[in-house]
Amino acid sequence: MSLFSKYFIKMCTKSDTARDAGLTTPPEIERFNDIQYGSDPKWHLLDVYRPKAQSGKLPVIVSFHGGGWVYGNKEVYQFYCMDLAKRGFAVVNYTYRLAPNFRHPAPIEDTNLVFGWLLENAEKYGFDTDNIFAVGDSAGATGIAVYACILTNKDYAENYSFTVPEGLKIKALGLNCGIYNISENDNFKLWYDYLPRHKFSEYKEQLCVRDIVTADFPPSYIMAANMDELNVQSPLLAEKLEQLGVKYVYKVYGDEKAPVYHVFHCNIRSPEAAVCNDEECAFFREYIK
Repeated sequence: MSLFSKYFIKMCTKSDTARDAGLTTPPEIERFNDIQYGSDPKWHLLDVYRPKAQSGKLPVIVSFHGGGWVYGNKEVYQFYCMDLAKRGFAVVNYTYRLAPNFRHPAPIEDTNLVFGWLLENAEKYGFDTDNIFAVGDSAGATGIAVYACILTNKDYAENYSFTVPEGLKIKALGLNCGIYNISENDNFKLWYDYLPRHKFSEYKEQLCVRDIVTADFPPSYIMAANMDELNVQSPLLAEKLEQLGVKYVYKVYGDEKAPVYHVFHCNIRSPEAAVCNDEECAFFREYIK
């Protein structure tokens, strides 16, 4: 692992620990913890969160966590995901294999396992499989967008050895503070830990979301933060979806009086996060069958 990645992990751990200090499971949330969705008992684990007041099948959100491919797990994202569940969704919050021990396409393969698990366990956990949504932030936004391209671009899907679950359709996406054109992202240090060196250029092209989306890409809520250095990435995807005729909302949060930063929406104590998460979930509801 590079020194940069070690520093990145240290800073993220410090920041996220401070962000969530003192938070506990909301009393209105029922949670199912540490469910194994694949063969690896360390990495292939997920949680399911549901609002206690709502029984039966619920629309479901799958969360692909961020962390530059080298950091993060479901524990880091539990409070954000439970906050989404309070808005009337079942939420699947999963851990996936991280770089540099596991490189591309390991997280994408794990994501495919999660969606397969979701379909197979829909009855047990009350998932409405006609209304599946997904969110991702930072690297997670890139990752879930790539997975959506696998579902909607047959030529692109041939780059991967796995088969997607039969009948799976993601109704809409929440893409938060993501990277959609690697060539215009100056911070390549984390990518060097994630992408195999012998195929770096090839995989870099494969992960350039802007170039692989098609007209069949899911409707998307594309969110950026006004003080995020990655906010130049979001309009690149919005412009491409506009050209393709894909429905989308593109919104930059924050202003001079109330600036917000990268993945601010994960801080559930923040009023700006509450507005963003409300609006993103409202976007999803527009597509509930």
